[in-house]
Amino acid sequence: MKKTLFGILALALTFTLSACGAPSGSSAANTSESSQTTVLRVGASPTPHAEILNAVKDSLKEQSGIDLEVVEYSDYVIPNTAVEEGEDQANYFQHTPYLDTFNAENGTHLVSVAKIHYEPFGLYSQTVKNISDLPDGAKIAIPNDGSNEARALYLLEAQGLITLNHDVGFQATVLDITSNPKNLQFEEVAAELVARTLDDVDGAIVNGNYALAAGLKIEDAIAAESAESEAAQTYANILVVEQGHENDEAVQALVKALTSDTARDFINETYHGAVVPLF
Repeated sequence: MKKTLFGILALALTFTLSACGAPSGSSAANTSESSQTTVLRVGASPTPHAEILNAVKDSLKEQSGIDLEVVEYSDYVIPNTAVEEGEDQANYFQHTPYLDTFNAENGTHLVSVAKIHYEPFGLYSQTVKNISDLPDGAKIAIPNDGSNEARALYLLEAQGLITLNHDVGFQATVLDITSNPKNLQFEEVAAELVARTLDDVDGAIVNGNYALAAGLKIEDAIAAESAESEAAQTYANILVVEQGHENDEAVQALVKALTSDTARDFINETYHGAVVPLF
């Protein structure tokens, strides 16, 4: 009877120690290792943003102990909602005018923490080699979202093709064209689809990242934004977080990595002017 009682007490003590989490050698090591690692999940367009992030991934891990998880998105909406909802900690794909418009229209609370680069908008054509050869009534495809549409129109104005009402600034739409001597016709298309229209239009103004993804080279554009233009500064591509997280240690470590010599060298050597660092 005593042996049975002692056995029951010993078994009960074993279960108690197990429930309290008495560590084994292997589980204690895993806990220690995981506590030293921070995973930073960042949404990005595949080209060039995800490529730039992946180029600094190793140095970020070596210098700050941060595991960078790059999540690729093919549109301009989900990466912002993912940060707002806390699924991602940051994103890198957009410029300030787009961010401002997105916040205003969606009630989100996203902020920029750093300017990284800009991508010159280009006017591409399969039918003409010179912008002066665009025919009367030429069809031009442009992005249909607010800030990118304005940017495309300002590129056309810089080439003398149209005149805009400047009172609306970078919110201009085709309704703000005050002069259109060549009677250009505009096809307003989702930014990610503009490059696909090239076979069906006389010209298409394509965002830099989508041009790269489509295999278009900025040197082949019949018109492109100047590095000294107001648009180049206005439309700098930025690293974005939810408001209140601007000074998070992991976020600031990523800013440092994205504005490093490693990032600059990768951008210059990879994109040959299609992506221009701003640091």
